Formats: sequence, C-alpha cells, structure tokens
Amino acid sequence: MNTPFDEEPHRRSGLLSGLRASFLTGIVVIAPVWLTIWLIWSVVGWIDSAVLPLIPQKFQPSEYVGINLRGVGVIIFLIFTIIVGWIAKGILGRSLIHFAESLVNRMPVVRSVYSGIKQISETVFAQTERSFEKACLIQYPRRGIWAIGFVSTTARGEVSERADTAGELLSIFVPTTPNPTSGFLLFFPAEDVILLDMSIEDAAKLVISAGLVYPNEKDPTQPPE
Repeated sequence: MNTPFDEEPHRRSGLLSGLRASFLTGIVVIAPVWLTIWLIWSVVGWIDSAVLPLIPQKFQPSEYVGINLRGVGVIIFLIFTIIVGWIAKGILGRSLIHFAESLVNRMPVVRSVYSGIKQISETVFAQTERSFEKACLIQYPRRGIWAIGFVSTTARGEVSERADTAGELLSIFVPTTPNPTSGFLLFFPAEDVILLDMSIEDAAKLVISAGLVYPNEKDPTQPPE
C-alpha cells in the first residue's frame, strides 16, 4: 500500500529521468552541428595561416579593412588552385610539369616522397570515372559469412589471365569497420558478387556505423525508396 510520502520520490525519479533523456537528446542534436562548425572553422583557419603569410604585407586584406577576415586565405587558395589547374591542362603547363617531375626523379629522397604524395593525391582527388562503381555483397572470409564490398574495376592483365576462373573477374575492395579507408583488395568471379541497390555513400555509412545505420531505417531488409 502506497502512502502520500511514497509519491514524492517517484515524482523526483520521473523528473530526473525526463531531464536526463532531454539532455541526451540535446547532445545528439547539438554535437554533430557543433563538431561540423568547429571542423570547418579550424580548417579555414589552418588554410588562412598557411596562405596569408605568403602574401606581401601591402596586399594583405587586413591593410584595407583593418581586421583579419577569416576565409580570405581559402578564397585566394581556391583561385590560385583553379589557375594552376587551368594552366596544367594546356600544352605549356604539361611541358612544365613533365620537366619539373624529371628533375624530381633525379633526387633519391625527394623522388620517393613526391611519388608517394602524388599517388595519395590522385587516389583521394580522383575523377568520378576512377571511383568505386557499385556496392556489393560477397561471401568473405568463408562461404556463409557475408561482407560489404565495393566494386572498383574489372581485373585485367596478368591477374585476370592467371586466375583460375572461366568468367569475368572483379576487383573488390572490402573495407574495415569503423575505418573504411583500410581494408583488403580481393578478386572475385563476377557470378559470386551480388550487386546492391544502395549507393556507395549508404554502404560506407553502414560499414562505418558497424551495421547501425541502414539506408532504409524503416526496413533494413529492403533497398532505399
């Protein structure tokens, strides 16, 4: 039998539970927004600190407006990059790049550093035709266990010729969780690869979240509408 004195602790417990639930909900809403703003603000500041010191003092924006405008370095960097890219597409630009790379290739240590950075840059900032084609399902590391993979290309050359398969061979990148930038390059017969309807972005979210975020939250077994 409850007495009037028993109702007060129940009210307090319910109030604390409600406040805690509201606080956690607020964190879920605020944290992604705050982290995104902080990351953008930090990247813009980092680019400004790297670009603005290279500009002569008399051309500094702060000389004209009287204050340091955040983001000016980013704008200058974008304009400079576009101009360099436009020049690099021309015959003169390609000739200059070829000449500069020939000089770099003669320097033992610099050559290794430059080639490594160049490969990383070409991979990260590759054109769309060099990105993954489709998300897929494969049986890995053994039959009966399924893994998310990304179809990169159709295997060619010695890999395709020496593989003991009669059909087409696909290059599949199998990412790790929660870091999808590392993983395994595997070669599968095309008939053993199940292509998925979900996009590359949705498949990446599924891998990063360790299976917690599906493309279709209403029914994970169905493709997105």
